[in-house]
Formats: sequence, C-alpha cells, structure tokens
Amino acid sequence: MRYRDSASFGKRQEYVAISSLLSKGFDVYVTLVDDQQIDCIIRKTINKKPVYIDIQIKARSKKCKPYDAGRFAAMTIKNPRRNYFFVFYSEQVDVYWVIPSLELVKIASRNKKGKNKGKYHVNLTGYSKKRDMVYPNEKYKRYKDAFHLLDNAFKELAKNEKEDLGHTK
Repeated sequence: MRYRDSASFGKRQEYVAISSLLSKGFDVYVTLVDDQQIDCIIRKTINKKPVYIDIQIKARSKKCKPYDAGRFAAMTIKNPRRNYFFVFYSEQVDVYWVIPSLELVKIASRNKKGKNKGKYHVNLTGYSKKRDMVYPNEKYKRYKDAFHLLDNAFKELAKNEKEDLGHTK
C-alpha cells in the first residue's frame, strides 16, 4: 500500500492546493492532462472581463528525506510568462510558496549537464542536521504563502490588456 500512498500524493496535494485557491475566491478549472505543465487554470473577472492564470502545482511529501523537503528538481518551465505561476508545497514544513514563472527562472538553478540538462531546480527549505529540523529558506520568504501575488498578477494582466488595446486612461 505504500506505493499507492506515494504515487497518489502529488494528485492529492494538487486538490488540496486547488481547494486553497477556491477558498481565496478564484474560479479554478482543472486540466485533464498535464502535458503543458499546467495543473489548473484560475480565473477572475476584472472590469467585467475574464482574466486567466495558468498554475503548475508541485509538492514534497513528509516522507522524503529532510534535506529534500523543499527541493523541486528536474522542472521543465515551458514558455515563462506573466500569467504562469508555480505553487509549491512542502508537507514537512506545511508551507506553500507561490512563484511567478518569470521569477522562478531567475531564482532557480539550471542543470548544465546530464540527463536533466536545461531543466530547473530550486530548494525552498533548509535543513539543520544538528537540530534535525527542516525550515523554510529565508531567501524565498517573499513567496511564502504569497497567494496575494496571484491577485496582483490579475490586476496587472487586466491593466496591461487595456493598454494593449489602447484603452489607457
């Protein structure tokens, strides 16, 4: 039964994150397949127009090694853009990080060789071996539980759409 637990952890965590997005007032549309690195799409109506953001959800189980509790590796980030965000979750520290894809490609490291050449990795937690304790990495505190960044992005996307159409005030 252990395999089933680990195999379904990612999907279960996607639904927990989706529930959190719903509770924050977003309309959430779940994709049937994840071949475009999009787990769900969130929507808000701004100025009577729908605005959409693509979301990729990544999670780490409490069963992973403590030094890997916030390590997200071998990530493909297709077409980073203003309306594409990553929601990361570490069960060991019970923390979400909300990171825009345009910022993630700047803060994550990129593999230069090997089978994952060109893919990204980031470690959002630290580990104290002395205290046997996992903790959120201070370097990324701006993104910790930062669901407000999604609201900010919706406002920016709506504003930019008006400007793109020549409707600036």
